[in-house]
Amino acid sequence: MVSKEYLIDLLKENEVFLEGDFTLSSGKKSNYYINMKKAITDPEILSTISKLITEKIDVDEIDKVAGPALGAVPIATAVSLESKIPLLMIRKEKKGYGTSKLIEGELNEGDDVIVVEDVSTTGGSLLKAIKAIQDNGGNVKRAFVVVDRQEGAIDEFKKEGIELEPLITVDEFFD
Repeated sequence: MVSKEYLIDLLKENEVFLEGDFTLSSGKKSNYYINMKKAITDPEILSTISKLITEKIDVDEIDKVAGPALGAVPIATAVSLESKIPLLMIRKEKKGYGTSKLIEGELNEGDDVIVVEDVSTTGGSLLKAIKAIQDNGGNVKRAFVVVDRQEGAIDEFKKEGIELEPLITVDEFFD
């Protein structure tokens, strides 16, 4: 049985939390950085994350699991493998060649979708991915993030009528 505490221990062991001067994807400055790219390339961490998320969902009520590129794709893939729910990958922007799709994978009108993300600060990139799913006929039921920095993402999601569910928060990591 995996637990939140086990995930925190794995993240600490793998030195995922770094201190220093960093600029985040939101543009904000921070004195710490959560290097989830390092974490999600570790099989044990990825497996633990996928089990924790799969435990929280009713696999019979979800049609697809989605993750925006790049950091969430390994997480969404691991959840897909663990739960046996088909995968969607959300590009940051449409590619200018081939099928020119924003969403890779088969999203059908009315599909119930969960979205996953590695780290949330303001929630902007994940909300953009959710909008892409909604604009293409999907219903986003729940949103999960591995680590919430507690800098407004949960409130931004509430404004959109979606609950953002962190596996862990920064405060829990530093407890």
